[in-house]
Amino acid sequence: MTAIASLARGLVAALLATTALPAVAQEEVPTDLTTMPAVSDEFRPETTPWGDPDFTGTWPLNDIAELPVERPAQYGDRFWKTPEEVAAEAGRAEQLETAYQAEDEEGTIGIGHWIEYEGGSRRTSMMVSPADGKLPRLTEEGIRRAALGRSSWTPGQTYDWVTDFDSWDRCVSRGFPASMFPFRYNNGIRIFQAPGTVTIALEMLGTRVIPVAAEGEHWPEPVKAWMGNSRGRWEDHNTLVVETTNIQPGAAPLNMATRGVPPNNTMPMSEQARVVERFHMVGPDTITYEMTYEDPVVFQAPFTLQVNWSRDDTYEFFEYACHEGNVQVRNYITANRAARAAEYERGRMAEPLAWQQPAPAMDPASAGRQESAPETSEN
Repeated sequence: MTAIASLARGLVAALLATTALPAVAQEEVPTDLTTMPAVSDEFRPETTPWGDPDFTGTWPLNDIAELPVERPAQYGDRFWKTPEEVAAEAGRAEQLETAYQAEDEEGTIGIGHWIEYEGGSRRTSMMVSPADGKLPRLTEEGIRRAALGRSSWTPGQTYDWVTDFDSWDRCVSRGFPASMFPFRYNNGIRIFQAPGTVTIALEMLGTRVIPVAAEGEHWPEPVKAWMGNSRGRWEDHNTLVVETTNIQPGAAPLNMATRGVPPNNTMPMSEQARVVERFHMVGPDTITYEMTYEDPVVFQAPFTLQVNWSRDDTYEFFEYACHEGNVQVRNYITANRAARAAEYERGRMAEPLAWQQPAPAMDPASAGRQESAPETSEN
């Protein structure tokens, strides 16, 4: 398995997979569908032997994988679907469940079981702020940085070196906070706890080790990591608050393979990005996860996403063997160079590629135009 787009695009059909089981039993839908109730703090979870709230367990994100980040226009200013809208979706869930059963009976389990989404949520999107359900506008600097982004998901882009791919293409990281939201597969999240520490293991690319002893400062500004530097604290009997800074720019803060995220996977991030997460255990098998993201260099305002995680301790992690056998980076480069050479032979490119020389440095703002290779002397 690789993270390169050629494979992922072949799995688009799996996005539609969903079981008929209701996903979010803890949802409390208000009468006014344009309001979002405050997260409940009534539930008191069990505690660990050292006295912290016990959040340990496995919390796969499959049951929210169909929920888009941005609110589709058809829902207007509503946070919640009507019962009629939910009922209209039931037929598709039943049809896909029948397809699952056929695979099981025939012993041909394949893409239908790649991921089994669970339906039934009344939510219209993950976005709770801004109230219009849309990501804030980019700043002028954000627009400039987005135009410079390089990724295998960007149509018409050229490829000459590993810097023409994003961190996910290269099996390095899906980025943060992107890694905390659902993808098309490997959606497992598992929480471990020890005195003073909460560890979040991700089935796809990464593990977060979060001090929660309410002491210690963030790393010095020059020190960065793909998952950033997190510091946590227990806010009350059922809420863990985690602040993350020092996030390495280069990975999109939201991954385009999560539903309702803008395309191309080139959403930029600056060194000023800051994330505040709130993990609320609102029932024995439900965590309400809130994430507020701010980056004043890129976005004109902060935004907040909120979703429910459902416990499933029977869920098994599978190895995300992304880097092993990931020949697609090389294949993209060699195939794209061959295509451009052919275009030049047909007179459709202004300059040839210098095959005997190292790949030219690509200016992302050039939209693929190549600089002429320097002349070499035979002497």
